[in-house]
Amino acid sequence: MFTELQKKTAQAIVNIFETGKPIGDYGSVTVLKGDTGHLTYGKSQTTLSSGNLALLIHAYCNAGGEFSEALKPFLSAFDRRDIKLDTNEKVKSLLRQAGNDPVMHKTQDEFFDRIYWTPALISADSIGISKPLGVTVVYDSKIHGSFERTKNMTNEQYGGAEGIGEENWIKAYVETRRQWLANHSNALLHKTVYRMDTFLELIEENKWDLPLPLNIRNVLITEEILLGQHTTPVIASAENTDERVLFYTKPLMKGEDVRKLQLALGFDENEADGVFGKVTGQAVKDFQSAHGLIPDGKVGPATRAALGL
Repeated sequence: MFTELQKKTAQAIVNIFETGKPIGDYGSVTVLKGDTGHLTYGKSQTTLSSGNLALLIHAYCNAGGEFSEALKPFLSAFDRRDIKLDTNEKVKSLLRQAGNDPVMHKTQDEFFDRIYWTPALISADSIGISKPLGVTVVYDSKIHGSFERTKNMTNEQYGGAEGIGEENWIKAYVETRRQWLANHSNALLHKTVYRMDTFLELIEENKWDLPLPLNIRNVLITEEILLGQHTTPVIASAENTDERVLFYTKPLMKGEDVRKLQLALGFDENEADGVFGKVTGQAVKDFQSAHGLIPDGKVGPATRAALGL
């Protein structure tokens, strides 16, 4: 069972990977040439291409943050995952300024818990991972991207955690992911193997319970830092950009991912036409309301995890 301090430690490790700071940098804006994530933002760096950045900006605007009115005209561009935002200096300036707004701090804390941390806990539990370091590995991949792909690769080669044991599976997963990152077609990801090297060091040191203090990439994590409140990391996204945020829009979203969503919502084979129309949108809102999620009709990581997708 995770303690609150272990949760903060896990998130601090990933924050260091993403922004070089244990508490993260709420106003961090990054655009790397060749990064399929495109514009990334926030303390744990959520991306434009995934559609999750749009969810964050909507949440901030809905909360009435200081810069919400200035950002509202750009909401449709965020929804479209418009890569022109990569070079929109006004938007990037607004995002950096919003990073100092306490409303943005609260919004991001809640957002990253909802969109990444809770789905990581669900995914870890579903495959038999409970140790804090193991859950941190899963959380890191949820943030960085392509957890399901690496999980499947690991299971195919080594079998599941129930067969080889949790610690052995996590080590196999980290080694598999390291090899995948090191040989990825996107050369930027080659430089992100430090994430896996860090986990391999922690595994080698048997730090499964994340005891403090911890030294992560020459950045110290202590209880004092976490409860009170460097090297420059490479933060290219490894997200599977095919796993888009689904919602009702014009033109209508279509595809196999929509069909899988409809089946998960209880549509029968004939009803599941792979078109995200008003009926599907309402079904999503009904599901979200019934499961304590924000009923915005948008299927991001939190709703996807609750549906088992």
